[in-house]
Amino acid sequence: MAVRTVRGDMPGEELGHFQAHEHLVVRPVLPGGGNAELTVDDFDLSLKELDLYRQAGGGSLCDAQPGGCGRDAGWLAGLSRRSGINIIASTGFHKLEYYPPGHWIEDRGEDELAGLFQREVTQGMEEVGDGLDSGNGPDPGGGQVRAGVIKAALDRDGLKGPYPRLLAAAARASVTSGAPILCHTERGAGALELVRFMDGLGVKRERLILCHLDRRADNPGFHQEVAATGVYLEYDTIGRPKYHDDQEEIRLISEMVETGFEDRLLLGLDTTRARLKAYGGRIGLDYLLTVFLPRLAAEGLSGSILTKLVRTNPARAFEIKPAWRPLGG
Repeated sequence: MAVRTVRGDMPGEELGHFQAHEHLVVRPVLPGGGNAELTVDDFDLSLKELDLYRQAGGGSLCDAQPGGCGRDAGWLAGLSRRSGINIIASTGFHKLEYYPPGHWIEDRGEDELAGLFQREVTQGMEEVGDGLDSGNGPDPGGGQVRAGVIKAALDRDGLKGPYPRLLAAAARASVTSGAPILCHTERGAGALELVRFMDGLGVKRERLILCHLDRRADNPGFHQEVAATGVYLEYDTIGRPKYHDDQEEIRLISEMVETGFEDRLLLGLDTTRARLKAYGGRIGLDYLLTVFLPRLAAEGLSGSILTKLVRTNPARAFEIKPAWRPLGG
């Protein structure tokens, strides 16, 4: 079982504590700079945040920012080397509101996008750093700085507009590269429809990670229905009173465990500038380790269950599977 980090492939069981959806680098790309709370663009502060995470027991994480809307592959490689934290980077696409007008994501066809996403997993990502590290050059293991997951997104209207084209490209790249798909949802809107759509494109359900369903924590039956399909549910509405308090999150997780779905759950914090300590934010990358996991334990979740949520499950979910065939092959 191997996962693909920006410093090369490694056994999934060596990831240690893993957070499945974070943001370490988000450069501004929108006119006027976009939302300042979402901009994470200071290398030294991001490195400081990773050092705090490592000191708390963190070992690895997934950076969920795809190319073309603020990702920097070189910075991610440099941050990983200098902090010792294993980072899985993302190719793919995000919601279209995060791209400037006229961006190439709007015009490229399914074939071209699928090829790009596959190459970023198998050969190397496109962006380079600005001199703080070696950019997209060889990593210490002798390979290119490659993505290890394919980011995708659904908007609140589900499979409409350009999203079927973009999702089909992500699906094809997943099948051919062996990388899983990490899909943004708007509180789970369109989740079951997405599972069926991906079925038709040959994506195995255990290759699909659905994000943010826990922003609606008041309907555990829906969560159980989605989890029963065999996909992973990535929960990151933790330390986010905008949506609900941590106690409601704990109730949801506890109920999912009690109904037998602990093998389908992943945890993260979906960090932004406003949530990173080094940037003056509220909670920090270490919040799961120092606050939330101890609270789950105090509510009765066993150590073996917690290990599944932040170690065993991520090692399986982010595994690179052997590719069926390269695009064009």
